[in-house]
This record gives sequence, structure tokens and C-alpha cells, in this order.
Amino acid sequence: MEEDQGPTKIVIVGGGTAGWMAAAILAAFSENGYHITLVESEDIGTVGVGEATIPQIQLYNTALGIDEDEFLRETQGTFKLGIEFVDWSHIGSRYMHAFGGIGKDVGIIAFQHYWHRAQQLGTAKELMRYSLNEVAARAMKMQRGPLKTSDRLGDMPYAFHFDAGLYAQYLRRFSEARGVVRVEGKIVDTELNSETGDVLSVKLEGDRAVAGDFFLDCSGFRGLLIEQALQTGYDDWSHWLPCNRAMAVPCDHGSEEPTPYTRSTARDAGWQWRIPLQHRIGNGYVYCSDQLSDEDAAQTLLANLDGKPQADPRPLRFVTGKRKKFWNRNVVALGLASGFMEPLESTSIHLIQSGLSRFLKLLPRKGYSQADADEYNRQCDFEFERIRDFLILHYKATTRDDTPFWRHCRDMPIPDTLARKIELFRANGHIFREHEELFTEVGWLQVLVGQGIIPTGHHPLADNVEAGDLADYMETIELLIEREVRQMPGHADFIAQHCAAKAMA
Repeated sequence: MEEDQGPTKIVIVGGGTAGWMAAAILAAFSENGYHITLVESEDIGTVGVGEATIPQIQLYNTALGIDEDEFLRETQGTFKLGIEFVDWSHIGSRYMHAFGGIGKDVGIIAFQHYWHRAQQLGTAKELMRYSLNEVAARAMKMQRGPLKTSDRLGDMPYAFHFDAGLYAQYLRRFSEARGVVRVEGKIVDTELNSETGDVLSVKLEGDRAVAGDFFLDCSGFRGLLIEQALQTGYDDWSHWLPCNRAMAVPCDHGSEEPTPYTRSTARDAGWQWRIPLQHRIGNGYVYCSDQLSDEDAAQTLLANLDGKPQADPRPLRFVTGKRKKFWNRNVVALGLASGFMEPLESTSIHLIQSGLSRFLKLLPRKGYSQADADEYNRQCDFEFERIRDFLILHYKATTRDDTPFWRHCRDMPIPDTLARKIELFRANGHIFREHEELFTEVGWLQVLVGQGIIPTGHHPLADNVEAGDLADYMETIELLIEREVRQMPGHADFIAQHCAAKAMA
């Protein structure tokens, strides 16, 4: 029988969204045998660009037992049914990557094969007409729970827009109420074990130190432990994703009500995000500094806001890519310390969440297994690389040639994994999800078609349906969606009824 050596001490370095998400989930699931400490400094700001999420965030909130309406009130949140992409394929183009299904599969054949054949016969409309989430989003509608008029359409998944700073504060209250100890202070050094190279403690101003058995690095781009102390190394993906700067600014709401979707608008040297919250709209211009100066980026951003800016544009610098190891020795990096994927598909908070999920499954005691670390890194590598490919698709599949930036994106070489996916779809409309990659076949379908890639053929079994029956099938799906959306309340009305936040000073 092993001698009890006291609780395992896990130290979280850095607050913000990543740090407090880690603290909250560890507080909820590792009550016995673990002591959780979070070290942060009020003097060090957080990036806070991750205000748009994907539906998986509900799994995290539900695991914590968080009441959804309370969470939305506390974070000034709104609902999100998808992401609209404007001017990406070509200037004037507009499509949505909406959550949920597209049409209805028949047997073993995916919907896109029937849609492609019906398009050839002239009996199918645009792909978006067969997406419940997109039709609802365009109509500014929102509902949750089972569908009211038909169970033939599946469900209507949703995510959220929220203030990441307020979310961190909300999770801090949750964590401290469950025993997490917060230590205020700036970290000035790291003490390593001279024999193993493991981190022993972090040293703070004022000759203080916080020791731990295991450390979660949530220190942002600096990577205080994973990079500065352990020199893990970084895989730079700038040759595929050339944007390396962002300007961020909140603004007042204009005359529009908050949209139940995020908007991404392509600009001359990158793209602009628009994230509607209850109390403001979050905006940012992600761009390539080789093609655009910071001053011009700020001017472009300010010229394309819905309302009055609430601050000066805030510059951010980044290198798209990932750490060579996410788990190195007794340190796991989360959030921006683990790597950076531009927020084009709202994956920032999800990557924190998925990293925490893996960590909990492999939760170490006093020591750690290298086999566990290797498996953690393998899974993280796969997820990052597949998200990387999905982001590259938005840039590569364009006919734009109006600026040097878009000509570069159109002509650049791409990873073999993405090239195979594109060619497989272009040939006969096939899409296959590998292992547990984040984006599903339906997500790939919407972006491939939205970016202008239309297959030349379809599965031969789709030809077995009579043309008249196929037309009826397509029309039935469209009518079922229209009927369901018609009875939904408006997005703004839904928020007012369920989760309206107090006005902020």
C-alpha cells in the first residue's frame, strides 16, 4: 500500500479564459487528492479575442452544472447559429457555415449527392435553403429544445457570443467557491529540477514562490513555462496562414439588433470579425503585416463599424502555429501558450476545452507517464493540423485576384492532407471525417461549396431516385425548414425573455 504523500499540487500559471476554464473544471472533477492554485497578475492583460464559440462549449458548461441563462446574463451573451463569410470566394459572395445538418441523408448516401443531382436537373436551390440553422439565422430567429413542427429535420444546435473577460470572472467565482486558491503576483523566474528538468516552482515578485507537482501554462503568447523555461519549440504555419497581426476594438450597436451569427468579412489583406453581444459589438481586423501597415489596418477597421468605437484599436501580434509539444515534462500548455489558430472558425475556446478534456482523461498524480504525454501530444497535433487545414481552405479556394494578398493565397501550395480532401470532393462530392477531427462532413461541405468548389459528379446511387421524386424530396425539406422557422421567436425577443443582462456602466 502506497504511503499517502498529501494532495497533488497543480499550479495554473495565468488567468484569463484559459486559466479559469482550467481552474473551474479541475475544481469540479478533482476534489479529492488535488490542490489547485492559480497564479495571475492584475497588471498583465489578457488577449480576450475568443468571444465567439462553437456548440461544444455547451458540453463544458453542462459538465460544470452552469445554468445557461445565468451564464448569458453574466457574460452579456447572445446566441450563435453559425458564421457568415462575406467576399471570400469573390467580392460579392456570401455564404454561411451554419451549425447542424444540411438536408437529410437517405440510406448510406449523404445529402450532397442528391443535391448535386437535383442541381443538374434544375430542381435544387442554393445549399443554404436546406440548412435549418442558416434559414433561422438569416431570419434573425432563435429557439432551443426539440423542434416544434417536425422531428424529421434533426435538431438546431447553437453556440454563444460572450465577453471573454466576463466569462473568466464568472469562472473565477465558480472556482474559488470550490476551493481554488488564487495567488496575485508577477512571475519573474522558474525553478527547474537540475536532474529531471521538471518545473519545481514559479518565483514571484517579492521573493515568493509557488511550488507544484504539475503545471498548466495559461500565460498566453509568452509561454512562460512551456517555452521560456522548457524551450519546447514552435511549428510556424505562416507560409499557409500568412496573417500575423490583428486590430481589435469594441463598438456600440448600430440600428440592427444582435445577429444570431458571427460575421467574417474578407478585406484587402485579411478579414474582419464582427461578434454581437448584448452590450456591444466586438470587432477586429486580422491581417498580414507584409501587405498592410498597422495604421491602415486601424483605419479600415474604424471605417467599417456598426456604431461608435468604445476604445482605440488594440494591436495584437501572433504567429499561427503550435508548440512542438503541448505536454512537455510536467507542464501542459493551454490556450495561446499552446499555439495560435486565428479565430476564423471560432476554435480558440474549443481548443482550451478539448485540451482540458484530454488532460482530465490522463490526469497525473505526483509523477507522470511519458506514454500519457506522448498520447496527449499525438491527439493535440492531429486536432490542430486538421483545424489548420480547414482554415487554409477559406484562403486557398478563392478566385480573388484584386490584391497581392489574395493572389498569394490563391496560388500558395497547401498541405497534402487538404489537397486530397479538396480533390476527393471535387471529383464526386465525397467527404470523409478522419478519426475525431473537429469539423464534420457537413462543415466541410458548406465551406467547400461556399468557396466555389462544386463537384463534377455524385454517388451513382443518387441516380436511382426518379427525377420527380427527387424534386419532391428537395421541396419537402425546404418547406419543413420554412415552417419551423416561421414559428420561432426573434433572436432579440428570445434574449429579452430568457437571459437579458443588466445594462453595464
